[in-house]
Amino acid sequence: MLHNYFKIAWRNLLKRKFYTLVTIFGLSVGMTFTFLMMSYVSGELNVNRDLRKADNQVIIRSKWKNPDMGVDIATLGPLAKTLKQDYPNLVANYYRYDGITVAVSKGDKHFREDVQTGDSTLLAMYGFPLLHGDARTAMNAPNTIAITESKAIKYFGKTDVIGQTLTLHNFMGGRQEYLITAVLKNLSNNSVTHLLPNQAEIFIPFSSLEGRKGSEDNWNFPYMVSYIELQDGVLIEDLKKPVEQMMQTHANEAMRANLQVYFTPLKTYYREANNGLVDKMILTLSGITAFILLMAIVNFINISIGNSSSRLKEIGVRKVLGSLKRQLIGQFLAESFLLSLLAMVLSIGFYELFRPFFADLLDKPIHSVLMLLPYSLLIPVICALVTGMLAGIYPAFVLSSIPSVDSMKGTLKSVRENVYFRRLLISSQFSIALFVFAGAAIVTRQVNYFFNKDLGYQKESLISVGVPRDWTPAGLAKMESIRNELSGLKEISGASLSYEIPNGNYGGHFGVYKPGQDSVQAIHTQFLGTDENYANTYGIKMLAGVFFQNKNSTYQPDRIVLNEAAIKGLGYASPGEAIGQQVRVHNLPNALTIAGVTGNFHFESMHQAIKPLAFVHIRGSNSYRYLSFRISPSNLGESMAAIESKWRQLMPDAPFEFSFMDETLQKLYQSEMQLKKASQAATVLSIVIVLLGILGMVSLNVARRTREVGIRKVLGASGMSVVALFLKEFLLVMIFAVAVAFPMAFFLMKKWLQIYAYRIDIGWTTFAEIGFAFAILITALVCLQTYKAALMNPVGSLKSD
Repeated sequence: MLHNYFKIAWRNLLKRKFYTLVTIFGLSVGMTFTFLMMSYVSGELNVNRDLRKADNQVIIRSKWKNPDMGVDIATLGPLAKTLKQDYPNLVANYYRYDGITVAVSKGDKHFREDVQTGDSTLLAMYGFPLLHGDARTAMNAPNTIAITESKAIKYFGKTDVIGQTLTLHNFMGGRQEYLITAVLKNLSNNSVTHLLPNQAEIFIPFSSLEGRKGSEDNWNFPYMVSYIELQDGVLIEDLKKPVEQMMQTHANEAMRANLQVYFTPLKTYYREANNGLVDKMILTLSGITAFILLMAIVNFINISIGNSSSRLKEIGVRKVLGSLKRQLIGQFLAESFLLSLLAMVLSIGFYELFRPFFADLLDKPIHSVLMLLPYSLLIPVICALVTGMLAGIYPAFVLSSIPSVDSMKGTLKSVRENVYFRRLLISSQFSIALFVFAGAAIVTRQVNYFFNKDLGYQKESLISVGVPRDWTPAGLAKMESIRNELSGLKEISGASLSYEIPNGNYGGHFGVYKPGQDSVQAIHTQFLGTDENYANTYGIKMLAGVFFQNKNSTYQPDRIVLNEAAIKGLGYASPGEAIGQQVRVHNLPNALTIAGVTGNFHFESMHQAIKPLAFVHIRGSNSYRYLSFRISPSNLGESMAAIESKWRQLMPDAPFEFSFMDETLQKLYQSEMQLKKASQAATVLSIVIVLLGILGMVSLNVARRTREVGIRKVLGASGMSVVALFLKEFLLVMIFAVAVAFPMAFFLMKKWLQIYAYRIDIGWTTFAEIGFAFAILITALVCLQTYKAALMNPVGSLKSD
């Protein structure tokens, strides 16, 4: 019997080829997007779950009374180790690291790499799989190093490199040889080795690199990323009192007054970090996915209903010939399931075809069908069966219940009334499409605003390069000499040496206050270490004074430059009033003189308001990380080639890895860029599904109302009035959809924009443009389909039955 159902269903589908193709293609588009997003969401939900004893793994975090005093993902250097030593009944293990960027060399290969200098417990604690080496002893000796297989291939061309060495450039101008003792398999995304902004694949022991020692034992160092593994049965709440006791015993007064230590399970940290950014991304994309799939199902249901109600006489004939109700139900469901299964098969092919595109779109791996077995077969089949049931339930249960006599007549009140149900479905489909369209437009405008807004400096034709670090007076002098030689190139109009660039990563913060004031009245200020060329190179506007010193003047160590926000915070009425005044800085014995005041500029992303900034000269600490160049915008290729050639001449063993400021800014808005691309893709798909739905519904209506069109033309109706007859229904539905979708989009997107300190205003013009564009699309498609029917000879139309 089942075989007979599907055999007849196949014949019926072949009989209506056009509707079959439209239905299958529209449904497969929705299914493909759903499977791709499900793969992405599954990957995000499984981050950190493959770590050894993942249920017991915890990251130690910090909550500061003033958020500018520290970072959330780090804590005091010795805290994790001390918890393990003093409370072994609570803590089974620990791992800490300090993330650094180091030049790494092997022969003539030189690269800048993210490196973790941390505890030897890394490999044993997390169970990262090794290709070569022993996890228990790999990082016990001081100058040993563990690398991933991709780094082994990068430097050696093979993975079996135990006993080989790599050269790391330390922060004192020297070079140190490290013996490779472990090669890890390439690591999946996790919050231990891939904690942003560092994506480390090279690991060395603490205090083995010159110039980066002692932080793991320093209770005044609040930037240590730390993890602990709890003993079985121990809860996070059990650590509260031990931590409070340690803070009282070891931390200084300022730390005790401002720092609250708390813990987050690693299984949930990835999604909860950055105010739940990943959770919000998952929720947003899941909602979009549900909308897209719902639109595809609505198309399916609409065409199924329209098609099935035209088969009333077929139902009557079947009943007269003895068909039972359950047989009719089985037949209609079989057709629906067959369509769904065909769409599912097509969607799996589309999944593999578009998987690389979506992986690039979301900057996340999307696994192939083979890697996801058996889920890649089970879930699509379930999805197809559920969709088939939804689409087939109307013709299966409603039409099969119609009495034989009424079915043979081909007309029934209940069937005619399904037009309202179909209109409701189309309205919901249009509403979803307009909502997605409006949301994507607002997201796109906000992301474009990030890159088009005046940042307070000139980002065009600006590049930054990480430099070798020799933080001795002689090393700084050498790097300043290199900067001067590079700035002599005709391709470079400005060059600056600094510890920070405008990428949101500060070197430190201190309280700044006027002499005579109590230090508790200090304004917390982010400090940037730069040279005297920084403002000119970046195009930062000077409101008063000079940037440290006039050109060709000698270095004066007691100078400081503040931005406008810092001046206002200190209570000065104008930038000019502040010039020459002195300020005190926490932890500095002597007062500093304000040499200049810059305009405000965006050092961080636009999530945050512009904060007080202070510039101090790099000669005060001898610390630097970047060379920044402003180059001629014409002939960029030739300019970069000339700069690289000079770089190789001056620093032959230093990697020349540069980034344009536009690329640096994109990293600040990575999640927003992903959301923009995903929402734009969803908009395209929703429009495609809507147009396919209109195509199928209009074609079906034209076929069913051929005689009506003929009668209208005989009675004098014009071709345009016939077109308007079909167009009117869709435009009325669209007006209803606009009334539902746009207010919802306005309120939800306004709430989304509130997470940014700087944001666009949502105006009515955005919605008007979207509504107009949508109406044009619908009008064009309906007119194209109905124009042929409007021109048909009424004699031929009246012969139609």
